[in-house]
Parts: sequence; structure tokens; C-alpha cells
Amino acid sequence: MAGFDKVVASYEEAMAGLEDGMTVISGGFGLCGIPENLISEIKRKGTKALTMVSNNCGVDDFGLGVLLQDRQIKKIVASYVGENAEFERQMMSGELEVELTPQGTLAEKMRAGGAGIPAFFTATGYGTPVAEGKEEREIDGRMYILEPAIKGDFAIVKAWKADRYGNLVFRKTARNFNPMAATAGKITVVEVEEIVEPGELDPDQIHTPGIYVNRLILGTFEKRIEQRTVRTAQS
Repeated sequence: MAGFDKVVASYEEAMAGLEDGMTVISGGFGLCGIPENLISEIKRKGTKALTMVSNNCGVDDFGLGVLLQDRQIKKIVASYVGENAEFERQMMSGELEVELTPQGTLAEKMRAGGAGIPAFFTATGYGTPVAEGKEEREIDGRMYILEPAIKGDFAIVKAWKADRYGNLVFRKTARNFNPMAATAGKITVVEVEEIVEPGELDPDQIHTPGIYVNRLILGTFEKRIEQRTVRTAQS
């Protein structure tokens, strides 16, 4: 069963094969559950002209935001972009192509890509700029638009725990876009907080089966908080 072992020894090995112009799907929501070290490896590699698919683009100095600093992202497909001043600057100047996508639609695009569904109809976005250039159809008296699925050359994912065969468990709200992203990459790379031996995970608790995972690496994480809110002390 040794061939089922997905663990790699370095981040360089984890992201081997990533080339200029590829599409990368990234899990995470804000700075929660983002594959921060895999993103740092992309920055280190200096890979350019990437199309990134993610809920958002991090902040100026963390998450996907670090790839904007070196102009490594050509296009981003995202649903929320409000926390990154450099993102705003590049978008407004025309340096960065942006495809804004409703959040639920983005999640379904990833899920459909992983499930082999090429496109699906949704009412979300009908009658707005989101629908421009897309097929429209009336179904049961309601108008829908056709949204294409998304597949990536790479998917980068952050999980809490995994076994060596790549079976994944996500922790709490880090189970956001990560499970869908994991299914939608030709090569899916996962960084994880803990790796256990096969058989140690409860099969009923596995969120993503190892069949979707190509490479697995043990990492350490900063887990930065995007917006820190504290309660005023009571006297």
C-alpha cells in the first residue's frame, strides 16, 4: 500500500510542476483556513501570469495578497475583495483582471468542477452584470443563467488533520471553500497541521477522501486574524 502515501518532504516538492499561466484554486475564507505556506512557496517560485480562484485575495501582506506584490496574479475569480488595498489599486488601474462571482455560485463552480459537471443553471446574478454574456433560460417560471464549472491546474488546500493516504479533516470554519477546492484541481496539494497513520481517523469524520489528494505536507501556521475584535473590559 506504499503507493498510497501522499506525503512529500518539502514545499518545493509540493508545488513542483506549477508553471506560468496556470489556474490555481485556493481554499480558505478571508484568512481562515488558507494554505498560507503553499502561497508563500508560489511567491518564492516567482510563478507569473496566474489565474487565481478564491473567495478573496487575502490582505496586503498575507495570504494571496503577497502574490499581488510581485505581480504574479494576472486574473482572479473571487466573491469578496474588500480587505486589500493593493488589490483595489491594481483592479482600478487595469493591471489585474477581476471576475466577481457570487459566493454561493463560486462554491458550486468548484464543486461542479470536481464532480465532472460542466455547467449549471442558477438564479443568482440574473438581471445583473454577473449575467452578461451568459446563456439565460426560464425554468418553472423563473429565469436562470448558465454558469460554467471551474477546474484548476492546481488546487491548494489547508486541512487540520490527515492520514498519509490523504484523507482530510477540516476544523470548524476552516471547512469553508477547502473541501470544494480539493476536488477541483488536476493536482491537489494539501498542507496540514497533523498527519496520522492510516486507520487512526474515524471514517465517519473524514470530510475529503484521499482519492482527491495528490500531495500532502506537514506545516506550521501563523493563523493570522483578519479583523481582531475585543470586548471592552468591564470595571
